[in-house]
Amino acid sequence: MSHNGMEKVPISPKLTNNEKFFKDEVGLDVSFDLGVRKFTVLGKELNLYYVNGLCDTLFIIELMEELLHVNDFEKKTYKVKEIVHNRLVNQQVNNIEYMDEVVDQVLSGLVVILLEGEHSGFVIDTRSYPGRNPEEPDTEKVVRGARDGYVENIIVNTALTRRRIRDERLRYEIFQVGERSKTDICLAYIKDVADPDLVDIVRKETKNIDIDGLTMADKTVEEFIVKQGYNPYPLVRYTERPDIAATHLLEGHVIVMVDTSPSVIITPTTFFHHVQHVEEYRQSPAVGTFVRWVRFCGIFASLFLLPLWFLMILEPSLLPEQISFIGPNEESNIPVVFQIFLADIGVEFLRLAAIHTPTALSTAMGLIAAVLIGQIAIDVGLFVPEVILYVAVAAIGSFTTPSYELSVANKIMRLLLLVLVALFHVPGLVIGVTLLVLFLAGTRSLNTPYLWPFIPFSPKALLMILVRRSTPGAKIRPSIVHPRNRFRQPQ
Repeated sequence: MSHNGMEKVPISPKLTNNEKFFKDEVGLDVSFDLGVRKFTVLGKELNLYYVNGLCDTLFIIELMEELLHVNDFEKKTYKVKEIVHNRLVNQQVNNIEYMDEVVDQVLSGLVVILLEGEHSGFVIDTRSYPGRNPEEPDTEKVVRGARDGYVENIIVNTALTRRRIRDERLRYEIFQVGERSKTDICLAYIKDVADPDLVDIVRKETKNIDIDGLTMADKTVEEFIVKQGYNPYPLVRYTERPDIAATHLLEGHVIVMVDTSPSVIITPTTFFHHVQHVEEYRQSPAVGTFVRWVRFCGIFASLFLLPLWFLMILEPSLLPEQISFIGPNEESNIPVVFQIFLADIGVEFLRLAAIHTPTALSTAMGLIAAVLIGQIAIDVGLFVPEVILYVAVAAIGSFTTPSYELSVANKIMRLLLLVLVALFHVPGLVIGVTLLVLFLAGTRSLNTPYLWPFIPFSPKALLMILVRRSTPGAKIRPSIVHPRNRFRQPQ
């Protein structure tokens, strides 16, 4: 693969030519982290190219020791290449013939050895990327369950998944994307479960990504694969937990892992994939179902509670006698709809501030927000107390949504519904909800209907979403990903 106008240049038998190529094209002697080590084996010059910080120094020293030992007791100078190849003590040693491939490999953290008088060299994998240890992801904590999470290193991530699925049919296809960044992307699927058409689509879309660099990793890949446009609803699911990724692989999904990103992409996903959480599957079926229903209530509240309450204020006649106390008792100076918007955007301020505040200061920020702003805003007459209450409940509802992307999309829709209710009262709410359902029903993620199994209706699958089945009872894989092998356990 030629890039930046670099042609396929074969490796020159003259080491000085190769070194000149490195100086001109890659900036050897300018970039301090790019290095070459020159030494002699049996009278033949060898050059070893490496990048500081991406290679494991101890491995390189061991390789050098092995090669230099050759000088002490070998005599066959005409067989230098075979001897060197034999002495490279590493599990991954490959031949290489073109200079631009040499450059790609060296910049990826591999070591390349070139020999005087030879038209090919050796690539040795001594990569050791800087990174952290697998730890529990912040966004997907569980009471019981595995505490390991994906990290920024794609090799560690594939190993964490392989550890959970030791199936010989699990496939990892890797390729590089990005003209300048050459980021590694891995496609994971189980060969006899995943739909081959789906794998083909994802593979083709990923390989067709034409961009200079994937610095934002999986987010950029997602935007290329699913062509989202300005639809706020998430069309793929992210997870940082290897157990969730493994579960989805067994259901027939395709998983995209991108190097430098601790989250992996699960495709395709529907709306209901975003409302499930691993916690439900770590508890007994009854408790899991209870937790799930409470979560559904939270998601429902985050979307519909404020518009409904506001409608009751505008049309008090709709309220039954028993709950006629709902709604503000005293007159307020500011229209209620503006109060709701102010309070809602205020909560958004707090959320953004919490992201940017160092942990040491976040407690202080929380206290200021809770004690001072809320109470004083009511005392001053800026807010009716009820507004604060309902906005807070809606905000907590959006925090109970397992998928962060879904909670923000719901928040945008909630504000739009409020505007419609303010303008058109009851018809506004009815039309708004209808349009929302139609919009979601019309959305497709990789040819998958977004509201399945609700639209198109599939009673069995819908029941599995409403009620957490026990694992022995859930024998059939969900059919939306068209798994080739429908049954989980042997019949």
